[in-house]
Amino acid sequence: MYNNYCYTNNMSTRVDSPVVENPLALDQQVCFALAIASRSVVALYRPLLEPLGLTHPQYLVMLALWESEPLRVSELAKLLELDPGTLSPLLKRLEAAGYLRRERDPRDERALAVVLTEQGRALREQAEAIPPAIVERLGMPIEELLELHRRLTAVIAASR
Repeated sequence: MYNNYCYTNNMSTRVDSPVVENPLALDQQVCFALAIASRSVVALYRPLLEPLGLTHPQYLVMLALWESEPLRVSELAKLLELDPGTLSPLLKRLEAAGYLRRERDPRDERALAVVLTEQGRALREQAEAIPPAIVERLGMPIEELLELHRRLTAVIAASR
């Protein structure tokens, strides 16, 4: 990108990309744009999540559990791409709020499973209003947001 060459499979290939005069310019950094976009979008969630008593990371835990429960703590950590040391305090707070329980996994007594309580399941109905509210607040066509999601998923895959 910075010198009109793209390096793939240890071979250089000419591509039609613009030459960037200052490759260290802040506004040219993908990492900067992603960081600002992430903080900005998460900030849109905050006023929607506060009435539910959830932070954004807790919301992600609940989304995973609403989709599939019970989940072992290790499965949940892998799904959310969080280390157990980060996930454990989130689960503790959600358990204290009455949204979930951690209990021995009946499939393997050595593992902990996370299950929703009735209160946690009931919270899902309120949370269903969040995605359309975010789309409205962003003011972007859903097709653009779906394309953005597809491209971000590709960036995630490429960064591994």
